[in-house]
Amino acid sequence: MKNNKVAFSSFNNKLILRFDDIGASSKIYNQHGEKLFRVRNIPLFYFPLANFLFFKRIWPFAKAGPYDELTTSEWKNFLQIFKEENIRPLIAITAAWVDEKSRLIPFPSKFPEEAGILKHALEEGMIEIANHGLTHCVVNKHLPKLFSSNRKFHREFWPYLDQSIHTEHILQSQKILEDYFQTKIDTFVPPGNIWSIKTYRALQQTNIKNVLCNKYMLDSLEPMEKIKFMKDQDHCLVFHDRDLKLHGPGWLRKTIALHRNQLR
Repeated sequence: MKNNKVAFSSFNNKLILRFDDIGASSKIYNQHGEKLFRVRNIPLFYFPLANFLFFKRIWPFAKAGPYDELTTSEWKNFLQIFKEENIRPLIAITAAWVDEKSRLIPFPSKFPEEAGILKHALEEGMIEIANHGLTHCVVNKHLPKLFSSNRKFHREFWPYLDQSIHTEHILQSQKILEDYFQTKIDTFVPPGNIWSIKTYRALQQTNIKNVLCNKYMLDSLEPMEKIKFMKDQDHCLVFHDRDLKLHGPGWLRKTIALHRNQLR
């Protein structure tokens, strides 16, 4: 029988839970709609106006849509569940919030209470922290569009961006997270699973040892040195803070139970 403990342990062949998008303004500004609806993978109907005006923000068309950051009371509930279930999740934090004027607000400044709870949880050995980019988006192009999706601009590390942007975003995000959490951050989770050889060059200047993602660099097959690529579906179950926000503690407990059973 397999060990049914679900925990983060330096990726030593254990299934882990990972939660992305903590602190990311993409949860507000990434707005796009679902056009093709399926039932049991069979196309049911197509709605071409899913990205038109308000449709992309309402059910059933909203594919991402606006939702709020997790509150301190919500975090306390979820952390208690992780503790009871003997789970140490990987929390992927976007280091700065990008507002409507493209100003960057560091995560600890934008969400001081949330940051404080996560810092305490880290100090208690309850969670691990990963770098989930500085902005999660292409700054100045992140705001919603009236008649189309802006999803592509909520991937931060596109190959077409200058090396200087990749380097600045990696170094600045590492500094914000490491300075606040007072620990080395050694895992990078590319927003939207998009990253480049330019991103890798920037990562070489940091403490990053693992890139956790569902695909390799978008523009290169060059092997990395001293940094390990780990395909996320082989090592972890990936969720977003949206799942916690929308579905709550009951969903989390059921999800843990389901995947524990799969490990047996």
